[in-house]
Amino acid sequence: MLHCSVGYGNRTMRVEEAAHAVRTEVGKAIVGQGEAIDQALVAMLANGHILLEGVPGIAKTLLVRTLARALDLQFTRIQFTPDLMPSDVIGTNIFDPKTVDFRLRHGPIFTQILLADEINRTPPKTQAALLEAMEERQATIDGIRHALPRPFLVFATQNPIEFEGTYPLPEAQQDRFLLKVVLGYPPPEVEIEVLKRHHSGFRSQNLEAAGIHPVLDLSGLDALRVEVDAVTVEDKIFGYIYEIVAATRRSNDILVGASPRAGLALVGCSKAVAAIRGRSFVIPDDVKLLAMPVLRHRVLLRPEAEIEGLTVDRVLHSVIETQVVPR
Repeated sequence: MLHCSVGYGNRTMRVEEAAHAVRTEVGKAIVGQGEAIDQALVAMLANGHILLEGVPGIAKTLLVRTLARALDLQFTRIQFTPDLMPSDVIGTNIFDPKTVDFRLRHGPIFTQILLADEINRTPPKTQAALLEAMEERQATIDGIRHALPRPFLVFATQNPIEFEGTYPLPEAQQDRFLLKVVLGYPPPEVEIEVLKRHHSGFRSQNLEAAGIHPVLDLSGLDALRVEVDAVTVEDKIFGYIYEIVAATRRSNDILVGASPRAGLALVGCSKAVAAIRGRSFVIPDDVKLLAMPVLRHRVLLRPEAEIEGLTVDRVLHSVIETQVVPR
């Protein structure tokens, strides 16, 4: 098991080295998807949740399971369905006839990495059961608050093309996700490699047989986060982040711009990227790299823009590129 330290003068593993080690393990199961893996690492280091959007069959679940194994964290999956109740997620008190008393039955939310699969298939009441957990890292059952394990991170998936029988996430819940990662179809050479691996005997159901082992533990992750927190952000970078966020509120194509929470998220993610790249300070390229996944789920396009065929990513790309980059 590898451990990390915030020290820079010794050979204990730093963020850059740890990220490489995790990528190597995840790469034993996942072919390609390097950008999604890196953004998942950023979320882990910044202690934030991720919304994964993509069609079925592109390894969203496998990515989360493999990451949890590489980090030696408890993993639980919930399949969200229209009949799922809040108590099915957070748990409930049940009567025990042996003790003639009620005892708490923890729900699957009491884990370290929670995969909320197809989160938009469950009604708003059940979606809301995650709000407190995502924001406060706690769950309230029958008026009593219960702390969740540490770390507690939600990876939620949704299908972008299937809308029948779904309940779109409200803006307040989307804003709780640090990043929204969009996964597309793999390029031809990657998909062919997937076919070859499966032909050679790889099975996603058995990650242990694939040779994926933990390369980090909780104390190591804590040490990495301390190192990320120590990354320097200059005033000009704060100004750059503000201008990007504020520009979403001035755009003629955007009905609702990003809130100050988006700026906080962009600061935290930029620090994580800098540390992963082996730097102790943030540069504008770090900000630009994460601006899209930080902002795309926090803005609403005007109906006219949608009628014209514009997409959120296209509008945000224009907003980001028109900001003056500090030197």
